[in-house]
Amino acid sequence: MPGPRLRVERLGGITYEEGLLLQRQLVERRIAGEIDDTLLLLQHPHVLTLGVKAGAGRSHVLATPDRLRELGVALHETGRGGDVTYHGPGQIVGYPVISLKPDRCDVHRYVRDLEEVMIRVTGSYGFEACRIEGLTGAWVEAEKIGAIGVRIQRWVTSHGFAYNVNTDLDFFKLIVPCGISDRGVTSLRKLTGRDVSIPEVEGRLEATFREIFGY
Repeated sequence: MPGPRLRVERLGGITYEEGLLLQRQLVERRIAGEIDDTLLLLQHPHVLTLGVKAGAGRSHVLATPDRLRELGVALHETGRGGDVTYHGPGQIVGYPVISLKPDRCDVHRYVRDLEEVMIRVTGSYGFEACRIEGLTGAWVEAEKIGAIGVRIQRWVTSHGFAYNVNTDLDFFKLIVPCGISDRGVTSLRKLTGRDVSIPEVEGRLEATFREIFGY
């Protein structure tokens, strides 16, 4: 029998609102069985997003509203898990809209698998990434290269991961990333000392996602 199928859409740059609307539409269609599992790969304009702990997350926004407006950084509350994070150009955001039924109905396993995707892609560039006990995401030593915040509705996933490729890391100074004050952030550009091809990284993320999730 053929295995499960995955449709991948590389959307380039879209607004956060467009991404939310598209995910809602795809989740409804996936729950109804109208579409195959789908992975969206894209970039957002500068935006800070607050997870379901929005009250706590808002206290981790260090910049004033005036400063955010000056920099052109939007602020959105969202339905994913986690605290506050930053999205922007040069960062690949992955939104998997996949069904975890029948044999992957384990939220912790799903998050670990997303971490593994980013850990392996980082390794493919010659840098060892890892997990840190008690924290989510992919880390290179004490600096986070990939963040995770997910939502699961009737075992269909949305939201997902954000992987720093050529990200301007100064924007993370506007927040306490994910509410973690004693660790930093990194990117492939910081690690390699050069700009890294976004389409190339998207290709590696897609291939690794297919491998780990069995497509």
